Amino acid sequence: MTSRRSYSKRVGVNALHLLLLAFVSLFFVAPASAALRVVNLKCEHAVDPLGVDAATPRLSWQLSDDDSAARGSRQTEWQVLVASTPELLAADRGDLWDSARVASSQTAWIGYAGKPLVSSQQVFWKARAWDAAGAPTPWSATATWTMGVLRAEDWHARWIEAAPNAEGALMRHEFMVKPSLKRAVLHVSGLGQYEAFLNGAKVGVDLLTPGWTDYRDTVLYDTHDVTAQLAPGANAIGLALGRGMYHVERKDGRFAKFTSDFGELRAIAQLRLEYADGSVEFVGTDETWRTHPGPITWSSLYGGEDHDARRLPANWSRVGAAGDGWMPVKLPTAPIGALRCASFANEPLRAIETREPASVRTLADGAVLFDFGQNASFMPRLTVSGPAGSTVRLVPGEVVKEDGSIERGTMGGAHRGSAWWQYTKATDGEETWFPQFYYVGSRYVRAELKPAAPGGATPKIERLQMVIVHAAAEPVGEFATSNPLLNRIRDLVRWAQRSNLVSILTDCPHREKLGWIEQFHLNGPAIRHEFDVTRTYAKGMRDMAEAQLPDGLVPNIAPEFVEFKGAFRGAAEWGAAFLLVPWQQRDFTGDESLLREFYPAMQRYFAYLETRADHDILSDGLGDWYDYAINSGKRANLTPPPITATAFFYDDARTLARTAALLGKPDDAARYAARAEEIRRAYVAKFRRADGLYGTASQASLCIPLVMGLVEERDRAGVLAALIRDVEEKGYASAGDIGFRYLLLALAEAGRDDVIYRLVNQDEKPGYGYQLKLGATALTESWHASLGASHNHFMLGQITEWFYERLAGIAPDPQRPGFQHAIIRPQPVGDLAWVEATQRTLPGEYRMRWERGAEKLALRVTVPANASATVYLPTRDAAAIRESGQTLGQTVGAKFVRIEGDRAVIEVESGVYSFETPW
Repeated sequence: MTSRRSYSKRVGVNALHLLLLAFVSLFFVAPASAALRVVNLKCEHAVDPLGVDAATPRLSWQLSDDDSAARGSRQTEWQVLVASTPELLAADRGDLWDSARVASSQTAWIGYAGKPLVSSQQVFWKARAWDAAGAPTPWSATATWTMGVLRAEDWHARWIEAAPNAEGALMRHEFMVKPSLKRAVLHVSGLGQYEAFLNGAKVGVDLLTPGWTDYRDTVLYDTHDVTAQLAPGANAIGLALGRGMYHVERKDGRFAKFTSDFGELRAIAQLRLEYADGSVEFVGTDETWRTHPGPITWSSLYGGEDHDARRLPANWSRVGAAGDGWMPVKLPTAPIGALRCASFANEPLRAIETREPASVRTLADGAVLFDFGQNASFMPRLTVSGPAGSTVRLVPGEVVKEDGSIERGTMGGAHRGSAWWQYTKATDGEETWFPQFYYVGSRYVRAELKPAAPGGATPKIERLQMVIVHAAAEPVGEFATSNPLLNRIRDLVRWAQRSNLVSILTDCPHREKLGWIEQFHLNGPAIRHEFDVTRTYAKGMRDMAEAQLPDGLVPNIAPEFVEFKGAFRGAAEWGAAFLLVPWQQRDFTGDESLLREFYPAMQRYFAYLETRADHDILSDGLGDWYDYAINSGKRANLTPPPITATAFFYDDARTLARTAALLGKPDDAARYAARAEEIRRAYVAKFRRADGLYGTASQASLCIPLVMGLVEERDRAGVLAALIRDVEEKGYASAGDIGFRYLLLALAEAGRDDVIYRLVNQDEKPGYGYQLKLGATALTESWHASLGASHNHFMLGQITEWFYERLAGIAPDPQRPGFQHAIIRPQPVGDLAWVEATQRTLPGEYRMRWERGAEKLALRVTVPANASATVYLPTRDAAAIRESGQTLGQTVGAKFVRIEGDRAVIEVESGVYSFETPW
């Protein structure tokens, strides 16, 4: 946006007047903006990231207005300074980059355009903006980022390997640090998972790292500033390794979803030591390092983790600790994927909160059952006393039977084995243990206590805590209503979202832990309203691209740790994520880079589908997975695969057409638009019935083509009427994983939010309320909370999108993406007295609260600085609308535009608005 400046001229003045004017101008030309500030600086969508491996990192910030009454606050220009030292930056010298003043309102995804940066380099930056009056803000606070290892030749370290067939392993090395250490940066990774230690203390707070990838293509590494953990003289570094997804096996009654083997446990680490005189030294993994089997005797991301504390070498990661049992490491010969760091990865996994048990009871067999009151992804923290060699086995469960035993049906079935943590004491004193490499989703823990020898004393659990673990994605949404059931439903879904938000989006945090990719697009808006998953979605796209086969197929899971067969490997309803995720990223964040980067791969996927279609009808699908039909054990009961697969085949063509148009490829756009129309005609010819309905006339058969635009115009009214009739007659949603979001969209687009409200606001029939009534604390896999299905699954959680975008009415505007402009269209419905929501976005925080009385509806809307919104008020009487007690013609920042249907449409600038309208 080009800036506008006003200048004044004065003529016919004498010299004294000119002198006075010059004096005054020293103080009043471009005064600093009194209220605007530049805040929340990010690089590659992270605060002060370590290990950025993008050659031209992208920068962003927000504007904050200290004047709560201000309206229309916006940026007209910006300037960024990037410096090699904080001292230069403090002197306003950008020796690496001085952007100068740039006339633009852009605050996100601004590419660094300065001098080339080198591996491990730390840079410092700040930004300022100019407001609508041409006044500059103060400079922001200083932010920083540190580069990763940009070139393979910049690694001064080699991969090292543990002993063959190790369940876990320790590795160590001692090194010297000279005086006057200025900065120490550690780049490190370990496969399957690792923890790093310096001088006996853990490095960082991340858990279960590195994030999961196809290790043949990509291995993620972490970067840490470890200056404070080193001292002049001798120092020691240690690495602890577990198997993770890198090596999965099934034995000894332990559960595993599949088996895989990428190789032996291995690690790589590079410590860069920079001294005050400018000299640099490197300490890297090589053949001089030593390894030890360590205390882990079983390590599996599915079957659990066993830790025998007697096997842990004393002070193993401290100087001078190497003793018996330490052996030389090996240098692996098997290839491994390219190392990539922070700008590639998702948010790290961390301990988010800690819970005490809600109840504890001793069972008839002597075991102790801990109920934590919440199904969540977690790791236990155990404090135990008792004899050395005694053992505590902790068996997690989502549901327990009357006798306190674990119901395995929801976690994979008893026939597939069980999972547990097991800790064996090293001393006769009190010990505290926290696992390293296994997490699970559950509510209960059954503790089985075993003596060191038959007839001996059993250990005593002094304390057991649930440490909730998931990706540290920033919560960005708040939502509440006057209806307690809706609030509980939101919590039900949110717990499932949290539990499945790791380095990928998993389907469940226990039985599978796999990245089924349909959840990216079907639940994308829902989870984006609750958490900032921008980096998770970028990684997800790269996982899908790496999983793509030479023939173009994008598998149903990514990373593809296990190769399923048939439609379970290649279903069109799942693969559509590869085309839709980049658009969701654009709409919610304004970032178009995924569309540009993956457009050729998206084309290859569509070309693959064309080879699978028969006269433009595609059968490679799974149908409306987990739809609900009474007394049926099938998982696509009502809507068979050709109906859903062909619909997404059509939608893929439409998506490619608009992608090509956005990227300036008109020939491609025309070709894909033509293909979409050909597929639509084939769909109508195949699935349109004589009565004007489609497919099996199930909810999914009707709502999916209705929303996608497959239905003939002459049939739309009849299809919608049949859909509403089916929902109201049943009183529940029969649509499943694939269809339910489209059911919500179809009803909402038709203005029938009242039907959705009645559907959701009940607990007598299968649905959210029904699950709560049965005692669920996280969303279950099936509408009726079957004991044969997972009880922590966010697959059916699309209702959150309706909560935010319809009830509260806060939605991104695809025409001005990234919430630069929002659509505010609340839906007062049913017996709701009020709804309120907050949405934190790249520009800042949107807020909405509506409340209705007997005759009036009050709405309070907050739009962040440098953003705007279109507000749809539920009235046709624009003259009766009041904003802060004034008519729309009198108020500042709000402009009446038109009447659209039953709504008055108002454009608002940034600020806080209080609307009141007759009801």
